[in-house]
Amino acid sequence: MLADPDITSNPGKYTEISREFAEVDPVASEAEQYQKIERQIHDNEELLGDSACDAELKELAELELPELKQALQESSERLRLLLLPKDPNDNRNVILEIRAGTGGDEAALFAADLFRMYSRYAERMGYRVEVLSSNGTDIGGYKEIVAQISGQGVFSRFKFESGVHRVQRVPSTETQGRIHTSACTVAILPEAEDVDIDIRPEDIRIDVYRASGAGGQHVNKTESAVRITHTPSGIVVTCQDQSSQHKNKAQAMKVLQARLFDKEQSEADSERAAARKGMVGSGDRSERIRTYNFPQGRITDHRINLTLYKLEQVLGGDMDELLDALLTRHQADLLATHGV
Repeated sequence: MLADPDITSNPGKYTEISREFAEVDPVASEAEQYQKIERQIHDNEELLGDSACDAELKELAELELPELKQALQESSERLRLLLLPKDPNDNRNVILEIRAGTGGDEAALFAADLFRMYSRYAERMGYRVEVLSSNGTDIGGYKEIVAQISGQGVFSRFKFESGVHRVQRVPSTETQGRIHTSACTVAILPEAEDVDIDIRPEDIRIDVYRASGAGGQHVNKTESAVRITHTPSGIVVTCQDQSSQHKNKAQAMKVLQARLFDKEQSEADSERAAARKGMVGSGDRSERIRTYNFPQGRITDHRINLTLYKLEQVLGGDMDELLDALLTRHQADLLATHGV
C-alpha cells in the first residue's frame, strides 16, 4: 500500500498507512521469527525419529533442541508484549507541566531541578524541548513551567511521570542543617492534533497584558503576554515567554488543546477506572509517586517499590533504569488484566 501511487500522492493517507505499518511491522517480524524456530524444532524432531538418519546428524539435532525451545519461549514472550493493546498516544509529542507545590522557594528550586532532569533525558534521547510558558523566581526556581517535548515515541517514555514528586533535602538557606520536605506536581499531556480538538472561537476569551517576572527584554514593555480562557471547561492558559503577542497566543492555544484533549480522554477513561486502579499508568496527578532524598542519595518510586541509590545520575538525565522498570511493571499489569 505504501508503494501505491494513489496513496503516495495523498499525504494524509500516506501518513496514516505509515503509522499502521510502523505498528504492524515489529509484530510481523517477530511472528515470522517464531514460525521459523517452530519449523527448526519440527525438523530436528523428525530427524530424531528417522531410523535411517546418520547418528552424527541426530546428535547435532538433539544438542540444538534445548536452545531452540528456549529461543521459542523467548520469542513467545516478545510476541505477548507486542500483542498487548497499544496506547494510541505513545507516538505523540507531550506537553510537560511542572508546578511548585508545598515548600515555597525550595519547591520552586525543585521544579527547576525536575525540568533540568527531563530536559537532559530528552537530550540523551534525541528529543527537542521548547519552553512554552514559565513563571520564574529570583533565585532560579520556577513556580510553574510548561514545555513541549517532541520526538519519536516521546509520550511512551514520559507518560508515567504524572503525579506528585517529593524532595527531602537541606535548603541552602537552612542554617540549622534541618531536612525540609517540598513537593512539585508534574503533568504529562499528549499533544493534541488539530483533528483531535475543535475549539470554537466563541468558546474562548483572549486577554493581553504586559509580561511580568524575573527578567526578559520584553518584560513590562509591551502587551505581549496572552491569557486564554476556555469558557465551557473553565481552563485558563497563560503564556508570556515569547517576544510577540502572536507567538504567545499560538503557544497558549497549543497548551489549551493539549489540556482539553487530556480532559476528554480522562473522562472516557473513567469508565475503565476500576480496571486501571492500581496500575502504573493510572495518571492520578494527586498521587505521590516518587521521593528524591538528597541526604541519602536515594530515589524511590512508590508505585513499584523501586529504590535506586543514584539520585545525582537520575537528576542528570540518566532515567532509563527508572523508566524501563515502570514500563515493565505496566506491561505486567496489562498481561494480568487481559489474561494473556
